[in-house]
Amino acid sequence: MSSTDRDLDVIPIAQPVIGPEEEAAVLEVLRSGHLSLGPKVPEFERRFAEFVGSTTASAVSSGTTALHLAYRAVGVTDGTEVVTSPFTFVATANAAVYERARPVFADIDPVTLNLDPEAAAAAITERTSAVVPVHIFGYPADMVAFEALGVPIVEDAAQGLGGVHHDGIAIGGRGHPSIFGFYPNKQLATGEGGMITLGSAEMKVTIDSERNQGRAPNMDWLDHDRLGFNYRLSDIACAIGLAQMDRLQDMLDARARAAGWYREALGPLATERGLGLPCPDGATIEGDRRGWFVFVVQVPHDGPSRDEVIRALRERGVQSKPYLPAVHLMSYYRDQFGYREGQFPVCEDIAARSLALPFFPQITQAQVARVSATLADILA
Repeated sequence: MSSTDRDLDVIPIAQPVIGPEEEAAVLEVLRSGHLSLGPKVPEFERRFAEFVGSTTASAVSSGTTALHLAYRAVGVTDGTEVVTSPFTFVATANAAVYERARPVFADIDPVTLNLDPEAAAAAITERTSAVVPVHIFGYPADMVAFEALGVPIVEDAAQGLGGVHHDGIAIGGRGHPSIFGFYPNKQLATGEGGMITLGSAEMKVTIDSERNQGRAPNMDWLDHDRLGFNYRLSDIACAIGLAQMDRLQDMLDARARAAGWYREALGPLATERGLGLPCPDGATIEGDRRGWFVFVVQVPHDGPSRDEVIRALRERGVQSKPYLPAVHLMSYYRDQFGYREGQFPVCEDIAARSLALPFFPQITQAQVARVSATLADILA
């Protein structure tokens, strides 16, 4: 295949499912003239809460703003500590810093790649205001173990939509504030946007006010009775979200099917070359089931580096990216909080070798086969 041919046939790393239903939903809102604080917001909240089995939900402008409001809701504030995973998107830690709290990292489980409950327990102090398990790559964190710690919990479920715990409760449905994100590569995409699922109607009142500049519940323009933010989600985005809800299960099923193709195609590389694959459902707790977000592998220790593999894939028309860097080794967290190499060895090893392969509902089995064959050739 020539370089020109490769340019014409690049397999993207992600691709949202957007069709005439989303277009029609947006057009309906545009024609209504009610672009924000309209009827689509509560409708989207209700549909989403029903899907995950939560009491209620609050729609906000992003997964990051969802984290910020959820942290505030459980008491994260100046001088407190938030125990979480260093193997996550940086927003998990950043949102704690917004409230002048200290992110305290603990190492991850080498199988699930989620926050290790025993490591988290060892990191808890009298200053701990929250523990934040991350359902990394959609795999359910061990919530029973975290609940036993007796500390307020915020679940970072930004990657977890569709995942189910062994007890049959969906990720985001246990009653803790749980946040989701709707960036274009997510299981459900609204462009930008987020959701907080909640078990407390009272907490929703506070969050709904804080997302809207601290306005009073009766929406009086002149009465802002608490500090608030502009974290609203528009009716346009919620209309897209509602159209996505109609096809959500089909998209989740398509992702699971693509993951199965990858497992079959990459199985020999895992056995013969030591390629790390995502853990199977029930890997540590029987009955846990992943909500597929990305397909992330770890390159073997004794071959080309992760970055060399990414470059070689790109040269052959396959997009990929590092996924995810260790947060504690980012320059800001080194400089501001003194984190260094060697503190969380499992995370550091996994982060150095992880890359995301092309993965989206419309990916074909032929594309998965091409990606897998290309990766096998590079590792050989």
